[in-house]
Amino acid sequence: MFTGRAESYNRFMGRYAVPLAAPFMDFAGIGGAARVLDVGCGTGALTAELAGRLGAGAVAAIDPTEAYAQAARERCPGVDVRVGGAEQLPYRDGEFDAALAQLVVHFMADPVAGVGEMARVTRPGGVVAACVWDYERGRAPLARFWEAARALDPDVDDESGRTGAGAGQLAELLRGAGLGDVREETVTTRVVHASFEEWWEPFTLGVGPAGSFVAGLDAEAREQLRERCRSAWPEGPLAIEASAWAAKGTVPR
Repeated sequence: MFTGRAESYNRFMGRYAVPLAAPFMDFAGIGGAARVLDVGCGTGALTAELAGRLGAGAVAAIDPTEAYAQAARERCPGVDVRVGGAEQLPYRDGEFDAALAQLVVHFMADPVAGVGEMARVTRPGGVVAACVWDYERGRAPLARFWEAARALDPDVDDESGRTGAGAGQLAELLRGAGLGDVREETVTTRVVHASFEEWWEPFTLGVGPAGSFVAGLDAEAREQLRERCRSAWPEGPLAIEASAWAAKGTVPR
C-alpha cells in the first residue's frame, strides 16, 4: 500500500499513470459499459479517464489510503470513491460491468484474492482487466533509476519480482481467478522530462519502493545514486517510452 501526501504521489506516480490511463482503457475495451470500478485508484489517474469517457455516474473507485481516495474525490466530482482494499471489496456480486486495476496488482497484499474479488463484483460476461509495468524487459519508466540503485545495492527490491511484472503472469493470475477469454499484450506511453532535475526530484518524496529506497540512504549514498542517474542522462530532454503488461478476461456466464 502506498502512503504519504497525495500531492507527492501525483508528482511521482501521476506523471506516468495519467498518460497510461487512455491506452489501458482502450485495451480493456469497455466503451459501452454502464458501471465500472477502478480498484486501487490512487489519486484518480484512471478514474478521471473513465469518468471523462463514461460519465462520473458510471464510475466507482476504491483505494486503501484515505488521503488518496479524498484526492480522487476532489479530482473526479460525482464519482463514488471509497476507502478499502482490493482483497475485500465492499460491493455486491455482479454489481459492475467491468473492474479495472491500473498499476496496482503488484502492490496488493494478496493479488489472487484481489483479482478474485474484482471478478466477484463484475457481472457474468463483464470484463476484468489489470496492468503492471514491464519490469522483465526493463521497459518500466523507473528502469533507469533501478539500474543505478542495483549498482549500490544488488539486493534492492526493484519491483521486478512482483506479481505481473513479467510476460504471462497477469494472464495466469486472471485465469486462476476463473476468468475466460484471457488476452495479454503490452500497452505503451511516452513521457518527456525537460531536465534531469524534473525527473529526479520526485524520487526524493518518499513515494513507493523507489522513494523508500532513496529515503533510506545516507547523504553520501544518495548523492552517489543521483550522480549515477545523472551520468546515464542524455543531452537535452529525456523521452521515456514505458510499456506495461496488460491482461483482460471475462467473467463466465
